Amino acid sequence: MLHRLKERWQVSWPRFVLIFITFALGGSACARAGSWLLSLVFSEKNIAYWLLYIPIISILWPLSVLLISIPLGQFRFFRKYLSKMGARISGKRLKRGNINPQQHQLAIFASGTGTNAANIIEYFRNSTKVRVALIVCNNPKAGVLQIAADNNIPVLMVNRQGFFETRLSLEELQLHNISLLVLAGFLWKIPGYLIEAFPGRIINIHPALLPSYGGKGMYGSRVHAAVIAAGEKETGITVHYV
Repeated sequence: MLHRLKERWQVSWPRFVLIFITFALGGSACARAGSWLLSLVFSEKNIAYWLLYIPIISILWPLSVLLISIPLGQFRFFRKYLSKMGARISGKRLKRGNINPQQHQLAIFASGTGTNAANIIEYFRNSTKVRVALIVCNNPKAGVLQIAADNNIPVLMVNRQGFFETRLSLEELQLHNISLLVLAGFLWKIPGYLIEAFPGRIINIHPALLPSYGGKGMYGSRVHAAVIAAGEKETGITVHYV
């Protein structure tokens, strides 16, 4: 169970322990605070006491975990966690900043240096129709992460288990109001649930003229090396719907 939670939250074991401690201390703190507040009104724990106890600690719990998360260095995690919880309870999508409803929110999936991602970001920098709102990456050492940081674009890091065996990535895309996906050097196949969620709204960029020089192992400079080794007289790129 703990391992599944760690994979779901996509954090290291040391950070997982700190998050777990924050949950525990937050629950204990809100319980004590709730009991203290009710003791000011009730002299004994009767039915009215318990009817008020549950909603009071439900209100106090988010504040408790946020306060405790600060000294433990987990404030960003819990702010995001509580935002997601609130969005799920209300049944509404979480709004990220001032989003123009007429502007498509674009997510770029990339695994490497991010040269294509950088060009796409630059192209749409002043666009009123499309905004690059999220970078999705499966490689913690990828150069695209620095490009995202330089352009103040949030990043969704995915691991294999979470990406293929859960729908957490889809939930995150929905929270960012993503409507278009671009695979710009992303080296994993796209799971069926994402294709179903974005029909006709996912494109892939491949640095060769498909169907030649495609498939496993054909990415980046490997593609160009294979084209040159084969003595091809013409090459190009393929942009296609997924």
